[in-house]
Amino acid sequence: MLKRLVISCLLGLGLMFTLGIVFYPPIQAIPPQAKLIATPDVSLIPFATGLDEPTDISHAGDDRLFVVEQAGRIRIVEADGTVLSTPFLDIIEQVRSIGNEQGLLGLAFHPDYATNGYFYVNYTNTSSNTHISRFQVFSDTPNLADPDSEVILLTIEQDFANHNGGDLNFGPDGYLYIGMGDGGRGGDPNNRAQTPTSLLGKMLRIDVDGATLYAIPPDNPFVDDPETRGEIWAFGLRNPWRFSFDRLTDDLYIADVGQGTWEEIDLQPASSPGGENYGWSCYEGDNILKPDRCDSAITYTFPIHVYEHTQGNCSVTGGYVYRGNQYPVLWGHYLFADYCSGRLWSLTPSGQGGWQITFLNDIPGNPSTFGENIAGELFVAGHSNGIIYRLVENTPFTPAITLQKTVSTTSACAIPGTSHLVVTSTQALSPTVVTYCYGVQNSGNITFTTHTLNDDQLGSLLNDSLYVLKPGDILTYTQSATVTQSLTNVATWQATADSFTAIATATARVTYIVSEEDMVKFFLPIIFKGP
Repeated sequence: MLKRLVISCLLGLGLMFTLGIVFYPPIQAIPPQAKLIATPDVSLIPFATGLDEPTDISHAGDDRLFVVEQAGRIRIVEADGTVLSTPFLDIIEQVRSIGNEQGLLGLAFHPDYATNGYFYVNYTNTSSNTHISRFQVFSDTPNLADPDSEVILLTIEQDFANHNGGDLNFGPDGYLYIGMGDGGRGGDPNNRAQTPTSLLGKMLRIDVDGATLYAIPPDNPFVDDPETRGEIWAFGLRNPWRFSFDRLTDDLYIADVGQGTWEEIDLQPASSPGGENYGWSCYEGDNILKPDRCDSAITYTFPIHVYEHTQGNCSVTGGYVYRGNQYPVLWGHYLFADYCSGRLWSLTPSGQGGWQITFLNDIPGNPSTFGENIAGELFVAGHSNGIIYRLVENTPFTPAITLQKTVSTTSACAIPGTSHLVVTSTQALSPTVVTYCYGVQNSGNITFTTHTLNDDQLGSLLNDSLYVLKPGDILTYTQSATVTQSLTNVATWQATADSFTAIATATARVTYIVSEEDMVKFFLPIIFKGP
């Protein structure tokens, strides 16, 4: 009779304690770390045609593309692929484009272009020297620049007709970066890439807003070195035909054209103060080419990737890290190509300190340059066929998440961990604080932006858009509660992005054990307490 009475009282108190769960604020909500999954399936779709030897693609902060033609024109391509008949800029009479490496080669719009109308070009003048010049758009005609507005910021004498570099881009710091080749011929005969008083064979960095023409940024690495040109940001480049900044991380990727055997991709982290020496012409790629040019006092920076002149390869064309929103599987891939073979590859971190190379497709017409539109979608130009291709990733959209729920008596999140916790009471019905940990992983290829988390015992825990969950990412969330009985909790996580939704559930159980002896010790004073 006594045993039955104790059990009846315990069941009644169990219902009461179910309503008395105590909640604590979340211990942690950890933003995800990007991970990469799947192999991109990339196609090239003709977007615009009829261009004449395109050498660069840029945008001006709107939905137009600006395509540089080597002979000396800049053409506008509208968002639907229509090429306007009137050039944005025509300076053919000022440009020397004899051979394959001279001409109008690069274009960059000022970060404040919408207000000042300034843009900058890199071209070979009629004396075969490099001009870095500023032009301005007509204030009342957004599709037409004033050819008479030229201000020449910098003239760099070239030794020969090849290895002119040609690219220029504004960095995330607002400064203008200029890639200069070594001045030509084979093997850098004048050793320009390692000569501190020459601007050839270097990456340059200037402030176009700091003076009438330009100023040298005060944090340039050699600004206080009287024996080195202050414009120099990095040494040891052969012909950095195309380079770009990752619009998410600000890292700088440099595709440096090799000589007879090796092409290379260099990476300068956003945290770098500059001053790297990429090794040319001691090294071609990561192989010694001219031992007499090597200096044991120099710490060389080696490429993150090299490839050989085999299977028709001959000249690297650098691209971009994909940061658009249309193709989640392509996110974080650095795309580049070879001008001669047309092969298109991507580079991604291997996760073990190296880099993984993936072949994606073949590009017709000698890929000469890549470009981003304002949204970060990628384009590539066929130099010999005059076609601008849009890069399309074909993997079907698959919204999916997986959820794991664990429970422990520590405050740390335990993923993976146990979903069944056994608690033994040291004193009957003593409260125990437990931590529920919810771990959701994006197992599809949609990037989710909004999340709700509901627990049938703990209620609504999360409902916000604070966390971007990319494919492969893991997000953990913890919640503490005080329990005094056995409980089973079912959690539901819903992740959404635009019209896509994924839902996953997970269960955790707490078994609360109280010995018969403890029950008797606890309930007897209650049952037999006198008036």
